Amino acid sequence: MTEQFDLVIIGGGPGGYVAALRAAQLGMKVVVVEKRDALGGTCLNEGCIPSKALLDSSEYFALARDGFKRHGILIEPPKLDLAQMMKRKDEVVVRLTRGIASLFKNRGIQLVTGTGRLVAADSGTPRVAVATVDGEQLLSGKSVLLATGSEAVAIPGLPFGDRIGEARDALAYPQVPEHLVVVGGGYIGLELGSVWLRLGAKVTVVEMLDTLLPNTDREIAGTLIKSLEKQGMTILAGTRVAGVEETSTGLNLQLEGKNVQTVACDQVLVAAGRRPCIEGLELENLGIKLEQGRIPVDADYRTSCPGVYAVGDLTPGPMLAHKAMDEAVACIERLHGELPEIDYHLIPGVIYTLPEAASVGRSEEQLKTSGTAYATGKFPFMASGRAKALDETEGFVKVLAAPGSGRILGVHILGPRASELIAEAAAVMAFGGSIEDVALITHAHPTLAEAFREAALGAAGKAVHL
Repeated sequence: MTEQFDLVIIGGGPGGYVAALRAAQLGMKVVVVEKRDALGGTCLNEGCIPSKALLDSSEYFALARDGFKRHGILIEPPKLDLAQMMKRKDEVVVRLTRGIASLFKNRGIQLVTGTGRLVAADSGTPRVAVATVDGEQLLSGKSVLLATGSEAVAIPGLPFGDRIGEARDALAYPQVPEHLVVVGGGYIGLELGSVWLRLGAKVTVVEMLDTLLPNTDREIAGTLIKSLEKQGMTILAGTRVAGVEETSTGLNLQLEGKNVQTVACDQVLVAAGRRPCIEGLELENLGIKLEQGRIPVDADYRTSCPGVYAVGDLTPGPMLAHKAMDEAVACIERLHGELPEIDYHLIPGVIYTLPEAASVGRSEEQLKTSGTAYATGKFPFMASGRAKALDETEGFVKVLAAPGSGRILGVHILGPRASELIAEAAAVMAFGGSIEDVALITHAHPTLAEAFREAALGAAGKAVHL
C-alpha cells in the first residue's frame, strides 16, 4: 500500500531532520526515512557532537594534569577513567537524539526506520521504497528530499578492521592507544588525534599532500600545525602509506614520499575525506546523474527529476552540518513559495583543536589569486587581557578588508573560543559591514571578542592596544 505525503525525506541527519521540522511548521505532512535507530545522522551520532564531547573532556584532563599548578591549584596527578569519559559522551548523544525524536512526535512527523530508494514516478508523483525489518513499504509524496549525508573514504591497502578504522571507531576506543597513526591531515584527523594525544597516546599524522589544511588561510594553518607539533603531535607531510603488515602486537606501516620509514603502531585512524552516500538510492531510476560525485541542483535545490530535491553533503560545497541545516530550511521555504538565499561565501569553517581555528570569507591566498586589493589587521591574544586571565594566549585574529571602503572580506581566528568568536564576524559580513562598523560597536571589557575589534582597527591603521 502507498501512503500519500506532502514530503518524503530520505535521511534523518542535520539536513533531513531540520527539513522535516521546518516543513511540519509550515503545515506539511512529512515522513522521514532513516536507516539508524536514532535521528541526527553521522554528525550527532558519530561525528560533530561526540567528537566535541571528547575534545572537551580530554582538554579538561590535560588542564588538570598540566595546567592547574600554574593557576595555584595543587592536586595529585589526575587519573583517567576512560570508561566514564565515553559514558558521558554517549549520554550527550542520547539526550540530543531523544530531543529530536520528541520534536518529531510533537510536530506529527512520521519516522520509518529502514533504507530508502527511489522508484519510477507514478503519474508524476515521486515514490520511495523503504526496506524495513517487516518488508518493503512504499511511500508517495508530492516532493522527495534526498539528505543522506556522507561517509568516510577508505584507502586501498588499508582495509577497515580491528586495528584500522574511521572516525566512528576513534570515538570509541576501549583503551588509549600506545601509538595512533592518523592517515589524513584534515580537521577530522587533527581533532581526533588531539583527543588521544591529550589522553596519553603517541600520535603521528601522515598526510599525502605537502600542505595540511589546504583550504585554510596559510598563516592560520601553519601556526596551528606548529602548535600541535609543540604539543607532541608528529606530522609527516608529503608522505603516504605504501603498505601495512600485521604483527603480534599491532601494525607496521611502510611510509614513502618525503618520509621513508617503517612505523609501528597499534591503531590506525583513516581520515582521508568523505564522499556522498548515494549507494542504494538508485538515482538512475529517475534519470538523476552525478557531476564530480555530487548531485547537481538549481537555486531551489531541485534535481533534474521534477519533484526530487537534494541538500547537504550530496550537493556541491563544503561537507558541513550547518550548511546542510541552512540548505534544508531554504529548500523547504522555497518549496513553500518563499525566497530565502544562502550566501555560500559566508559559511564559517571551524577546526576544534587547541587552539581552535575558525574562518569566514576569503583568505589572503584567495584574494591574491583573484587580484583583489586588501588591507590586513592582526591582533594577538597575547595582548588580550581576557586571554591572559584565561591563560590561553596562543594565536591571533586576522581581518582582511577592502582598502577604500573598509568592507570586511575575510576573518581568520586562531585562539581560544575561535568557534564562537567567528559568529560576530559572519554577522557583520552578512550585512556588508566594514571595519569602521566594528570599531563603532562597543565590546565588553575584558572579553576575547575585543581581539576582533582591535584587528579590525588594525586594518584601518587605528589599533589602540598594539
